[in-house]
Amino acid sequence: MFAQRMWSGAVRQSFAQVADIVYAVVSVWISSTALRNLPDPHGYWRQTDVWAYVLIALVYLPLAVRRRAPLTVFIGTVACVLCYFTLAYYHVVVVSGLGLALYTVAAQCPRRVAAKCAAASLLVLLWGARLAEPGSGPFSVAFVIVMVAVAWVTGDRARRLAERGERLAVLTEQLRLEQEEKAQRAVMAERMKIARELHDVIAHHVSVISVQTGLAGYVFTSDPKTARTALETIAGSAHEAMAEMRRMLVVLREGTERAQEEEGAGDHSATPGLGRLDQLARRVEAAGVSVDVRITGAPFALPPGADLCVYRVIQEALTNVMKHAPAANASVTVHYDEAAVRVRVTDDGQEAIPVGTTAGPAGHGLIGMRERAGIYGGTVTAGPGPQGGFEVALTVPVSRDR
Repeated sequence: MFAQRMWSGAVRQSFAQVADIVYAVVSVWISSTALRNLPDPHGYWRQTDVWAYVLIALVYLPLAVRRRAPLTVFIGTVACVLCYFTLAYYHVVVVSGLGLALYTVAAQCPRRVAAKCAAASLLVLLWGARLAEPGSGPFSVAFVIVMVAVAWVTGDRARRLAERGERLAVLTEQLRLEQEEKAQRAVMAERMKIARELHDVIAHHVSVISVQTGLAGYVFTSDPKTARTALETIAGSAHEAMAEMRRMLVVLREGTERAQEEEGAGDHSATPGLGRLDQLARRVEAAGVSVDVRITGAPFALPPGADLCVYRVIQEALTNVMKHAPAANASVTVHYDEAAVRVRVTDDGQEAIPVGTTAGPAGHGLIGMRERAGIYGGTVTAGPGPQGGFEVALTVPVSRDR
């Protein structure tokens, strides 16, 4: 895109330069022809000689570079036109050259400089108006005044339009940079969301698989039935983890709308949420942690995002219990009220669960909980419970009047 804009600008600049050269050469030819063929039976003007043609060339040819040095070209043009008028040659053929030089100054130089140039042009052209044919003097003066005014006003307007275009280009570039920065922030936020989702999915299912693998290995020969049950739990956890990973990959590959369409055509129960809380509890119980689930208040459907948030926080809290207090009894209470959904996950384990696990000393588990809750205006607290053990409390404001 940048190279295309540079190429387009170079083409426009080259075209303008060629147009100026053509104008300068054609103007010299037309003016010289008009001067040579001018009938002057009454001898109003000085007889044409080589200096007249030289001055015409000096008036028009520098206009080929008027865009590069507008003030220099204007000064040279004014000097040559003044000499031309002073020598009393036929005056009309050089007027347009001075008008174009004034227009260029007004279009490219500050207004104060352009005003001075306009005044100088007016004086020079009024000096040339004395060469008008008898009876056309007032008309020549009026024409000179109007021409100077038109050249100055149109040039000044062109300058303002160019400045406005430059400001617009600057604003457009700033907007583009802001959009790129916003897009980068959105990408980073999405990466954090994906990382958090991956952590929640992997940490829970791997914890279940780890516990069940140890159990199966321990009772493999002494209690084949228990070992087989543990292997079935491992297979179920792995299958569920793969299903959730596949769902996330569909979102990444096709976009959210396509993923929702594919999920809408299938089983809605595959999407994690409080509707699968009983399955989560059974899976944790299979890992050796007794889970008591209580639903209080008047349950109602939560928005999908809030529903997933509550589920993931409960999942993370139970995963902490499996890892750090595997022999404990856990309790999950979900309370619905008019203004919020309140969740409390407690256990009676004797071993204190480190705050912020399961992701090691960095505390990514608790950080992930708080980030999830913060998206929906909720809060998460975690610490030792009043009766011992550990407690995680979540509050997500969700109004029932939706």
